[in-house]
Amino acid sequence: MDGPVGIRKISSHCSISEMDDFDLSRLLDKPRLNIERQRSFDERSLSELSIGFARAGLDNYDNFSPGGRSGFNTPASSARNSFEPHPMVADAWESLRKSLVYFKGQPVGTIAAVDHQAEEVLNYDQVFVRDFVPSALAFLMNGEPEIVKNFLLKTLHLQGWEKRVDRFKLGEGVMPASFKVLHDAVRKTDTIIADFGESAIGRVAPVDSGFWWIILLRAYTKSTGDLTLSESENCQKGMKLILTLCLSEGFDTFPTLLCADGCSMIDRRMGIYGYPIEIQALFFMALRCALSMLKQDTAEGKECVERVVKRLHALSFHMRSYFWLDFQQLNDIYRYKTEEYSHTAVNKFNVIPDSIPDWVFDFMPTRGGYFIGNVSPARMDFRWFALGNCVAILSSLATPEQSMAIMDLIEARWDELVGEMPLKISYPAIESHEWRIVTGCDPKNTRWSYHNGGSWPVLLWLVTAACIKTGRPQIARRAIELAESRLLKDGWPEYYDGKLGRYIGKQARKYQTWSIAGYLVAKMMLEDPSHLGMISLEEDKQMKPVIKRSSSWTC
Repeated sequence: MDGPVGIRKISSHCSISEMDDFDLSRLLDKPRLNIERQRSFDERSLSELSIGFARAGLDNYDNFSPGGRSGFNTPASSARNSFEPHPMVADAWESLRKSLVYFKGQPVGTIAAVDHQAEEVLNYDQVFVRDFVPSALAFLMNGEPEIVKNFLLKTLHLQGWEKRVDRFKLGEGVMPASFKVLHDAVRKTDTIIADFGESAIGRVAPVDSGFWWIILLRAYTKSTGDLTLSESENCQKGMKLILTLCLSEGFDTFPTLLCADGCSMIDRRMGIYGYPIEIQALFFMALRCALSMLKQDTAEGKECVERVVKRLHALSFHMRSYFWLDFQQLNDIYRYKTEEYSHTAVNKFNVIPDSIPDWVFDFMPTRGGYFIGNVSPARMDFRWFALGNCVAILSSLATPEQSMAIMDLIEARWDELVGEMPLKISYPAIESHEWRIVTGCDPKNTRWSYHNGGSWPVLLWLVTAACIKTGRPQIARRAIELAESRLLKDGWPEYYDGKLGRYIGKQARKYQTWSIAGYLVAKMMLEDPSHLGMISLEEDKQMKPVIKRSSSWTC
């Protein structure tokens, strides 16, 4: 076996007929690399990024620094060695394989953590849908798709189970938050136990599980070129059941999804109830992924596609218009009038300018922007949430201009959002009286810890993907180097605490699987940017419909 332990040299080709193949090796001018793998993007090649570098007169991709910000230049010695196998890569693969879970002899996922020093196992010995995504991507990039296929089929089977919390029956399309395999050595049987939220903290169903499942199904299809799985009757039904939950009509006046606290990666009370950016971005990405896989050979299929398209148009307009914040928009909100009525209202959500927190005025650079955490009547959550903004870039919920602005913000506020360990899950931390009210005095979500401003290494793969898509890999390289200085030595912790992410989290598990997998995915994407095609969607030019006057508008 060549290369680090656990990594296999492969040559694969995506054969999805309606998608054009592009040679993405031009993204990195590395003559000593023999990149055989090719991936395709949905609508255009990222070769435009190479054109941008050429216009800047840049022969060395490593030393490119947007806007001339020299602080992000990579030293020549570091650049020369940036793609040589790092010593911790072999350890990462070994640890990832130790986390594999088997059902009847077949690998079906990875457990959350393999921390033998932990006093309590809790639910860290289970396979979480959201946690498995970076593991799945790592295996796909390493040419091991069967593990991912087994996981997709097993969770699809679990979706069909009857789901109850006390005496209430959950929707048919709900995917499990996690599952556990019980081995009976005496009877030689394996049994699966699934959790749909009835055992979770707060008893909240995982809204994001179904979205991640659809996103992963597309990643598998893009990676292998195997259409048989996504086009199978069971997978088509599974996608439609998930979409039915999200597209059902009700009292909503917004195209966004109304959610409870704790329904996503932030699975504890953190004041994200309402319309959290993480869910909206994942919702948008899942809709676009489903649109590329849904069959239209029946009236039901055509109707489902039509509903998805209509929702995508409405959702993209809503998010880009009302969730986006930059210097100009912040100044406009600061000057809002209140108690406006009629269709001509500028302050559509009746946000009180005095509710804008003081910190955001100093945090917002003149160049940069981001999607804020939440927007609902008379409420705007101005906090930064990393996952939602990275997914917004990858799904093209963010326009190309907004995507670049998000990267500008990360670069301008590096100490606040990255610090000494990538990446802040949220910023800033809530504390004192606000912490007591918002979290209910949660001892795990104290300031600058866990979900409350903690630093999560798993987010490394998402920010790396966003960096590559926006043509700024030097930012990802700097973040990866920070992670490499600590992660292996610290035992692959789940999260870090402190304003700069300097300390291992007070309740962080060691050998956290998605910390390990997130690092591997980031490294492999940076080495071969064509991997980005698995989890990136290019902008849909038709997502900008002509704005027509409302039928209720009176002259």
